Amino acid sequence: MSSQPTTPPASLVVTLPVGDAELDCQLLGTLVPGQPALVLLHEGLGSIGLWRDFPMRLAAATGVAALVYSRQGNGRSSPIRRPREPDYMHAEAREVLPAVLQAFGINNPLLVGHSDGASIALIHAGSFPGVACGVVAIAPHLFVELLSVESIRAAKVAYESTDLRARLARHHENVDGTFYGWNDIWLRPDFRAWNIEHIVARISCPLLAIQGENDEYGTMLQIDRLAELVRGTCLERLSACGHSPHRDQPERLIEACQAFIGSVLKGVPPA
Repeated sequence: MSSQPTTPPASLVVTLPVGDAELDCQLLGTLVPGQPALVLLHEGLGSIGLWRDFPMRLAAATGVAALVYSRQGNGRSSPIRRPREPDYMHAEAREVLPAVLQAFGINNPLLVGHSDGASIALIHAGSFPGVACGVVAIAPHLFVELLSVESIRAAKVAYESTDLRARLARHHENVDGTFYGWNDIWLRPDFRAWNIEHIVARISCPLLAIQGENDEYGTMLQIDRLAELVRGTCLERLSACGHSPHRDQPERLIEACQAFIGSVLKGVPPA
């Protein structure tokens, strides 16, 4: 497949009720029953809008329909109603994501997750072997590193003393709830023990793990450990790249995802 620009897929915005929340969703392209679909899972402070044009470009480049949604507490989705607990990513992966997939009739998801979203994708794939046909894990967290905690603590200072709050407010309806819902749980002392290695070890689908060499929220230890736990994991290390490759190195990210997704699709039997 070529990474050259192609015709953008049609876009449909949907509000999906899940439990006591309403999730803001965007569907790019047409879902085909029984066929794989990309499902994009954003970072802790992410949303549909903060992916920028990456989902559209990836769907166009691969020819695969894509579902993008803002998790509860982020973007235009319902706010969270209580403080998060250390297992919040487990709940997203095992309760919310399956409900979203069922609502859209997606039986063969190809999960593309960034940061928290990558961890959610990995938890889902390890908890439900055989459901996801592949996972792209961009800057995943398998365990908590001191670098992550220090950067998240610095983010709180920036949020309270710079224009960071105003910039995030353009993408989140309840910006304080979004920021502190993410920041508070990561800075809780009991969150330091958070670890998903035992779940990741149960993954059976193809994996692509991508990490920027200048990631301020995690080191190469994360994807190296992923490769140790899951044989055959493809690794992509991006130079001159921080925590968000879709902003820092979009072309290289799309090329890596496109090649991996192409190889996955060759191994998926026709419906």
